[in-house]
Amino acid sequence: MGGESTTRTVPRSGGGTSSGPVGSRTGQRLSGLAVALGLVLFLGGFAWGALLYRPYTVPTSSMSPTIAAGDRVLAQRVDGAEVRRGDVVVFTDKTWASNAPVVKRVVAVGGDTVSCCTDGKLTVNGKQIEEPYLPPGTLAEIKNFPTVKVPDGRLFLLGDERQGSLDSTAHLTDAAQGTVARSAVKARVDAVVWPMKGMLKRPTGFTDLGALSEPGPLGTIGWLIVGGAVLVLGGGAYGPIAKRTGRRRTRPESAGAR
Repeated sequence: MGGESTTRTVPRSGGGTSSGPVGSRTGQRLSGLAVALGLVLFLGGFAWGALLYRPYTVPTSSMSPTIAAGDRVLAQRVDGAEVRRGDVVVFTDKTWASNAPVVKRVVAVGGDTVSCCTDGKLTVNGKQIEEPYLPPGTLAEIKNFPTVKVPDGRLFLLGDERQGSLDSTAHLTDAAQGTVARSAVKARVDAVVWPMKGMLKRPTGFTDLGALSEPGPLGTIGWLIVGGAVLVLGGGAYGPIAKRTGRRRTRPESAGAR
């Protein structure tokens, strides 16, 4: 009658192995909902960003240190009428570059009077402008330029690296005195994305001269994409996690003596 006692493990439910869905029905529904919502947020964020933004690669160091040569930026598509002082914009003008977009900072708009330098600072409408985005220890301009009255509907633009920038000061002898039409603006730079430097800082030195541009929705779009990815990964991970948890809950059960 003596025999060998053996044990075997079976699921706690006593139903043996199953090839059906793992986890509770509520958990499965919630994981599916998370994946669906995540896909909507993820793809919606990319679609929204594609509609509003364009990527550009800046080929020169004229906007250093804000944007270095070779940096990849995202610029929001805007109408030229939306441009404000301090904005970094992308524009096209055949007198500046024949077939390439140009990236510069707007320092004066139509009706403004701009000159340089007063105590080493740029002056707009008689106000000395604080420009913390310039390279440390540099003046607002390496050479003085005459006072320019910006015509209505036009912009006066400078590079942040004033020493090496071919900006409005290099075109003062042109018919438009170095100014560019607002209609030439294609986009406003919001962020440097490669290498990841983040959103551009607001040009607070121009605050006393008028309203500044509001930041675009790039930050919101980024959160939508990241949040969507987290939901998709989290929802998709529910099945494997529930399966592993179920295995850990199995218990040994005596198979009897034989």
